[in-house]
Amino acid sequence: QVHLVESGGGSVQAGGSLRLSCVASGSWYNIHRMGWFRQAPGKEREGVAAIYRGGGSTYYADSVKGRFTISQHNVNTFHLQMNSLKPEDTGMYYCAADLIGSSRGPWDFGYWGQGTQVTVSS
Repeated sequence: QVHLVESGGGSVQAGGSLRLSCVASGSWYNIHRMGWFRQAPGKEREGVAAIYRGGGSTYYADSVKGRFTISQHNVNTFHLQMNSLKPEDTGMYYCAADLIGSSRGPWDFGYWGQGTQVTVSS
């Protein structure tokens, strides 16, 4: 069992920055990848960024490349640095984790945090 808690959401004007944080507890040592997803009103949830725990390899959705950076702070804490924010980045952001041996694809994550709201105004 893995428990995830996100923080750092808020409201910012276009062009601004926010840093989201995710802390994993429970069986965090079995986490293979950590990821961030978002869901805007009326839209499907989409993967934003992901990182392999410990290894540092990352990948991103095309829409955020060059603006967002995912990183690992320590053994169970991850960040999503969001720069040059746009109104279309608005949504609920979720931290996610997949465990070793459970992945079925680059955006296949089985554990989810409660979400943190990001609102970008024009």
